[in-house]
Amino acid sequence: MSEPTIISIDAMGGDHGPAVVVPGVARALERMQGRTVRILLHGDQARIQAELDRTPLAAAVSEIRHTDQVIAMDEKPAQALRRGKGSSLWNAIEAVKKGEAHAAVSAGNTGALMAVSKLQLRMAAPGLDRPAIVASWPTLKGVTAVLDVGANVASDAAQLVEFAIMGEAFHKAVHGSKRPTVGLLNVGSEDVKGHEEVREAHRLLRENGFDFEYYGFVEGDDIGKGTVDVVVTDGFTGNIALKTAEGTARFISSLLKEALSSDLQAKLGALIAMPALKRMRSRIDSNEYNGGPLLGLNGIVVKSHGGADARGFGNAIRVATDLAESDYAAEIARNLKRLDAVIHDGRTEAEA
Repeated sequence: MSEPTIISIDAMGGDHGPAVVVPGVARALERMQGRTVRILLHGDQARIQAELDRTPLAAAVSEIRHTDQVIAMDEKPAQALRRGKGSSLWNAIEAVKKGEAHAAVSAGNTGALMAVSKLQLRMAAPGLDRPAIVASWPTLKGVTAVLDVGANVASDAAQLVEFAIMGEAFHKAVHGSKRPTVGLLNVGSEDVKGHEEVREAHRLLRENGFDFEYYGFVEGDDIGKGTVDVVVTDGFTGNIALKTAEGTARFISSLLKEALSSDLQAKLGALIAMPALKRMRSRIDSNEYNGGPLLGLNGIVVKSHGGADARGFGNAIRVATDLAESDYAAEIARNLKRLDAVIHDGRTEAEA
């Protein structure tokens, strides 16, 4: 048998804790049949064991690492760093640092997760201030990775190129694309559009032969179209785009529900259209795309949505496993080395 991929999980994080995490492990195993995975569950032993007793599939591959300390969902990152050592979140990340696990997953406090991950694992790229958060975005053509969606409010040109490098490797590892296309989000497609940092990032990506296909500038409507596989932007813009899309999806869903329940004729039409409506709902269900890695760390950490159900948390585990079993880290290192040569040594593509 091949060596198992070990995933370290903060079992107490999120809105539901072990009640979702443990069934989520089972859902992940069902989707990853044929792969050898072991799970480390950090948290309250009694609560975790009670869920494992009801979930034999998860129990067969899981080990409990007990702690009664938990970082609250509303706790400030600075507080989490001061008193978080020994908590379920801290211990889940520490297992990756010590080499006991290949990746960590948590649905807990995002700010605390980022702070603890950065402190323990450090950044892979010296120019990055904090890990970039990537979102998997359903589109007309499949799934587009969008980053950053909230971690780094402002980003210079080199950081935007780093996001492109990390996003391309993520899309290849998780979504299976052979040679992902990368676009830089801007207010127009012309070279003269956008602020100075965006234009400089465009020049660096276009002129220096990184190991992926750079498409050029894309605009907001290109995300939903699936024009490129990876859309790069700063965290301020990315977070606004993500929240706008989520709000629009809920708005349209509410309007559709209202229209299809307005009278008897509409209800009959909804009954006839139900199979198609279920397929559409599946395409835009956030649980289907749950699991946003914190890119740029010296280690793999995946953030699950705090309110994810078992299927959603299982998907976050799958994302962590895909990254751990891929060439993701080595591919990022190769392209970051090229970027370092371009930025700091001033060498051209031919000289690098």
